[in-house]
Amino acid sequence: YVCYSAYRASVKTGGSTTITCQYIQEYKTHVKYLCKRGSFKSCSSVERTDPPKSTDKISISDDINQRTFTVTMTDLEPEDSGYYWCAVEINGANDWTGWFYLSVTPELYVDQQEVTGVEGGRVIVNCYYRNTGNRKWCKIRDSVQCVLENSETTEGKSVTLQQTTDATRGNVLTVTMSGLKMGNTGWYRCGVGDLMMPVHITVRQQTTTQSTTTMTSENMKKCNIFCCSH
Repeated sequence: YVCYSAYRASVKTGGSTTITCQYIQEYKTHVKYLCKRGSFKSCSSVERTDPPKSTDKISISDDINQRTFTVTMTDLEPEDSGYYWCAVEINGANDWTGWFYLSVTPELYVDQQEVTGVEGGRVIVNCYYRNTGNRKWCKIRDSVQCVLENSETTEGKSVTLQQTTDATRGNVLTVTMSGLKMGNTGWYRCGVGDLMMPVHITVRQQTTTQSTTTMTSENMKKCNIFCCSH
């Protein structure tokens, strides 16, 4: 099997969250699914990428170009807490798996997990947190590329991290990505210490004078990086 980073995620009651699951090239045409239980061997499937759809609260989408399938969970209640497994179905062999734990107490969260910018422009992501540790912004694909709390250029874009304090929300890590290119589209993670929150950036061709995007919704989410299990 292949090991990948899993999450410890949390949301407020009634909220939603999106979890990203990466896989290797040879599995891009395989069925992906989500199941719930403490042990993968005893877990039951709750949603799959092949029909029929089993629940309105959970959806799965598969981006074979990014080799990532995303799990979106909505209208979450305390009884939804527990261990979940991302899995790839492999006929004749053990399924490829990784896990995350879902709870309802947010500690690291962003305004929104998806944000769109324009080519040549910039996007701003505000990450709110309560813990301590190194503050970073990471690009997730075949490898993890992180920018720490300073300004530097990676992948042809300028990335600046700045820490401030908000009177009502507490500590804020503001990430600014400038000089965006189409190739900058993808999944990133905002991190403080060992906590991480996935954020998807989409870069489109500029068609208006708007060149800055700031996320504004109120969904509260938190993630913690762990090693996967089998």
